[in-house]
Amino acid sequence: MRDRVMLATLGLHPARVRRLLSDWGSAAAVLRAIRIGQIDVAPSVRDRLGVDGDELVRQSGATVLPREKCPAGLGELPDAPDVLFVRGHVPAGPSVAIVGTRAATAYGLEVAQRFGRAVGRAGWPVVSGLARGIDGAAHRGCLEAGGIAVGVLGCGVDVAYPPEHGALMQDVLNGGGAILSEYAAGSPPEPWRFPPRNRIISGLASVVVVVEAGVKGGALITAARALEQGRLVLAVPGDIDRPTSRGCNLLIRDGAHPVLDVDDLLTSLTFAMGDPPAGRTDPPLVSLLEGGDQTIEELAVGLETTYADVLRRVGRLEVAGIARSTDGVVMLR
Repeated sequence: MRDRVMLATLGLHPARVRRLLSDWGSAAAVLRAIRIGQIDVAPSVRDRLGVDGDELVRQSGATVLPREKCPAGLGELPDAPDVLFVRGHVPAGPSVAIVGTRAATAYGLEVAQRFGRAVGRAGWPVVSGLARGIDGAAHRGCLEAGGIAVGVLGCGVDVAYPPEHGALMQDVLNGGGAILSEYAAGSPPEPWRFPPRNRIISGLASVVVVVEAGVKGGALITAARALEQGRLVLAVPGDIDRPTSRGCNLLIRDGAHPVLDVDDLLTSLTFAMGDPPAGRTDPPLVSLLEGGDQTIEELAVGLETTYADVLRRVGRLEVAGIARSTDGVVMLR
């Protein structure tokens, strides 16, 4: 494992790491070939041969997750990272990726936060890139609901990027989630690092939800990788002349499933992954409660059902720890 950590610490592009491992058979052989000049690398890479990779891991508070111990959906991919550096705990079971543009509109941010909150309350972890815009909003919504969040970085796990998301990173960890990267501790957020990380976001997820996206950018790369990996891709439609909706509209044109609201989202996720871990098997009721506290009578009208039926359904959510009722007013926990 020490040689694999050392190879990751050199800071090579992930695609080159895969090629070298394929050509030379092991991290130890690659390192030896670099040292004796059989593999040509930049001087800055050669200089890192003297860095103690294990010490970097210890200083960052991370653990090392080798490919063979990654979640199955990720570890089995042909381009899975050889090692992941992890702070916190990577959740088991299916996850939902919620991604989108950094240049999000107020509408997109609100939808992403609402979707993150709904997925978190349902008990599925929310995976995203912890970036500005849609990613950060989805993570915040998930954490507000007491859910588990996973942030996949394009830099070291000890580097807050963007800097203003340092507190959000800590909130993810405090909430029982994980911050992870294939790049060693201290790795700066250089532009070339971000496109490869998107395969990890989609690889960890069973479903990828694109909230807002232009025709270029990481969200569409993540969606493309998700389709290659056999994941379900959902996209939020938007105005045809809004630049931040064009990517989503093109995804829908090309076969992605449109998702129109929280009810639609939870129904699609349940169809793809089975019942929510939190026992959230009543998307219509949950969708109404997402809009705010309501009385039993208001819920009966909204659901077009009887008072007695609403009482039974609310009772199931209370048993699951999802909702509570006080003096006839029902609210999400």
